Amino acid sequence: MSEARAKLYINTGVVTNRSDIYNVLRPLLKQTVTYRYYRGNQIESSGTGWVERIVVDHPEVASYFTPLSICLNLDSFDYLQFDTTGEQLLVYTLVIGSERVVIEFAAAGPRSDDAESANGRPLPRNADELARDLRFIQMELMMSSDGSDATDEDEDA
Repeated sequence: MSEARAKLYINTGVVTNRSDIYNVLRPLLKQTVTYRYYRGNQIESSGTGWVERIVVDHPEVASYFTPLSICLNLDSFDYLQFDTTGEQLLVYTLVIGSERVVIEFAAAGPRSDDAESANGRPLPRNADELARDLRFIQMELMMSSDGSDATDEDEDA
């Protein structure tokens, strides 16, 4: 009597095991993705969001898709279908009944040899140009000199 072998997926597949679905979706964590929600063959909604969580075995947690964050609860879906595009990118389709959500990594933006942005302005070439370019946000994080957290009194001074 032989034991059942583990399933093998190469570049495409229909995955029903929750553990396998989680492992296939795991690269989406902390990534910006595009999503399209279909009911039947009609697209109902679409957008771009950041995958904050992938949840397993917690049916009380909802799946949600917003521009700010996405939570995928695997208990919300019947199965996952994934395919590889010609550009070697994965397309994930989460299915429940006649509804499905198609998820893809968000495009990094237009590519060109002269590194121009979408609005035709060249990207900054140095720190001074970057500081003046309002398309980018620069933050400086500072620590107190003694290494401890600053108190409210220090900030008000």
